[in-house]
Amino acid sequence: MFRIFSCALLTLLLGASLAFAAPVTLKLGHIAEPENVYGQGADHFAKLVKERSNGEIEIKVYPSSQLGNQRDLVEGLGLGTVDMTLTGTAVMGNFVPEVAVFDLPFIFRDVNHAYKALDTVGMDLAKAGEKNGMITLAIWENGIRHMTNNKRPIKGPDDMKGLKMRVMEQPVYIDMMKALGASPTPMAMSELYTALQKGVIDGQENPLGHIATKKFNEVQKYLSLTGHTYASEPLLISKQAWDKLTPEQQNLIRQAAIDTRDWERQLCRDLEGKFLEQIKAAGTTEVNEDVDKEAFARATRGAWDNYVKRFGDKNIKAIQAVQ
Repeated sequence: MFRIFSCALLTLLLGASLAFAAPVTLKLGHIAEPENVYGQGADHFAKLVKERSNGEIEIKVYPSSQLGNQRDLVEGLGLGTVDMTLTGTAVMGNFVPEVAVFDLPFIFRDVNHAYKALDTVGMDLAKAGEKNGMITLAIWENGIRHMTNNKRPIKGPDDMKGLKMRVMEQPVYIDMMKALGASPTPMAMSELYTALQKGVIDGQENPLGHIATKKFNEVQKYLSLTGHTYASEPLLISKQAWDKLTPEQQNLIRQAAIDTRDWERQLCRDLEGKFLEQIKAAGTTEVNEDVDKEAFARATRGAWDNYVKRFGDKNIKAIQAVQ
């Protein structure tokens, strides 16, 4: 009788332990400053997850490259040393090459076209990352990228010739700079401010949020609103971390990622003008809005040609067909 009672009690206790599982903690690393758009998005996402799970799931956010640069973070997903990260499609493209299509210069008609293409074509292409241990929950926003440098205002492609420009370690950006006659220099974001300050490079390209919050304008004389690419920011989770979650926890996290995507995109639209005014008010950088974007689009077509040589034009056509 005692043995039967003991077994029954053990079964009851085991059931209780499963019903009240230990809280889950996930580390989310990214390279942005907390006040950047997707830095704020990461914090908003963590808050949503904690509230909706009644504290069962906690997302600990590590901004400003605390857990490493973007390549380190994405590699960490596959190794299982990083739970979650936000990274650009350009960096993700080093692991899932096809997604670099979204970094081709002037591929989007406007930001609404970018949103629709990323939420459909983008999420489909991102599934290939699962074989590398990364799952894309949603694609957030970094912003529209522009050129800065210390030599001269950039009004047309010819003004780029001879400039030593920092780029991400991604063929699309390297090809784009070469097509413009500039000298591309791949470099981690964490090294960029010092490299600009010391004159190791002449300039760089980034969204206004990064230029303002990382204070690149302090060490750059000219900002030209080239709008050459749109920077998306996929939210990725390690497959190892994902597989440890219950289906209910997975659904909660995925929905919070999608809800934050919409919130963060609107925030980006709201803040871009404020970041530009912040840069102008600092008085260290001349802002040039007179840019021949059509000439830039023609001049950078070589980046498209190189992508097509590697992957064909199927993905490009799919993006262009999105209405």
